[in-house]
Order: sequence, then C-alpha cells, then structure tokens
Amino acid sequence: MQVDHDAGRTGFLDAMKALRAVADGLDDDQLLVGSRCRGWTVGDVLVHVHLGLQEMLLGVVSPTDRAPDIDAASYWSTPAGPHSAASPVGHVRFVRAMGAAYRSPTGIVAHLRPTADALAAAVDALPDGVVAIQGHTMRTGDFLATWALELAVHHLDLGADLILPAPVPTALGLARATLEELAGGPLPWDDQTTVLIATGRLVPDEEQAAQAGPIAARLPVLG
Repeated sequence: MQVDHDAGRTGFLDAMKALRAVADGLDDDQLLVGSRCRGWTVGDVLVHVHLGLQEMLLGVVSPTDRAPDIDAASYWSTPAGPHSAASPVGHVRFVRAMGAAYRSPTGIVAHLRPTADALAAAVDALPDGVVAIQGHTMRTGDFLATWALELAVHHLDLGADLILPAPVPTALGLARATLEELAGGPLPWDDQTTVLIATGRLVPDEEQAAQAGPIAARLPVLG
C-alpha cells in the first residue's frame, strides 16, 4: 500500500485539527470519563497521543536517502509498530501514571497543544521523500498516513461515553484503506464502523459478520 504525499499530509493535518478541537472543548470531568481503550480515561488517551506525536517528530526531522522498507500497511505488522509492544499492560500503567501526575486533567490538553502545533507546522513544510523512523524507512505519504490512522482511531476512542464530533473523512478514509489492506479485502460498513470493528473497538454482530464474509475471521487486524 502506497499513499501519495499530499493525501497523507492532508489526512494527518485534518485529523490533528479535528482532534485538537475536540480536546480543547473537554473539561476536567469529561477528561476523567472512560474511553474505548482498556484501563484509560479520555485524558489518558490524550497522554498516549502526546507521546506518539513526540515520537512522530523524530521521523519528520529524519529525512534519508535510503529506500523505503515498509509502507502504510506493513508498518503495523513490523516489530516497530506501536501495537507490538512486549508488555502492553506496562504501557497502560505508564500512561495512567503520567495522566495522574498532572495537577488537573485539563493540564493534559494544555501540555499537548504546543507539541501538536509545532508538529503540524513541521508536517506542513515536510517535503515529499523518505524518512527514517523506529529503525525503518518510509515514504512520507505512508508515514503521514500511519499517523492519520492513529489520530482517527484515538479520536473515536474519546467518544465511548461522550457525544463528540466524528473524525474527519480524509483521515477515516486513510484509516479504512489501511485496515482493508491488512484484512485482505473490502469491508462492507461505513468508515467509522469499519475502523471500530477492524481495530477491535466494536465486536461485529451476526449480521455484520455475515456481511463481511470470510474476512470476518481475520478481524480485528489491529488492537
């Protein structure tokens, strides 16, 4: 799977803007509400996002002349992928501890803002090419598409018990394309349902499983 640079950049920047708008509108009580991520509040999810954006910045500032060795889909199945951690429970606890260290939950959002703004500016200026990240190399379009997916999924995670605007279509479209590539075929639902089921946030009912056919047995493709 290969994503055009401009499509990846648009998807990422749109996803970042939408997530920022949602986060900026949350108060302390809402940030303490449970999320779709096991063991995490809404605020904890944003702590996890912040950590990811800091790691993403390393890729933005690491252009390379080497050929790409992973793409927007294969990234998720490599040892470098964020969902291949040896101790996911350890990461859950680490993020919870970080979230609890803020004087108030809204401090999580205040701390996220400058990182998000700086990264958005850097991505806007990022030229088409190849970057080095987590021991691998990726085309910039693929690199940005992976983070558009990450932001879209975590945007959905915030809305387990809150009524929030949906992620933007540009990011959801990239997320869907990636997940269908990993699943090995098209999935029959709307973008949001597809992302929730293919990432294990939603368990398909009997009708949905029948609609997906043999691909249903391969889901979820990301956790």
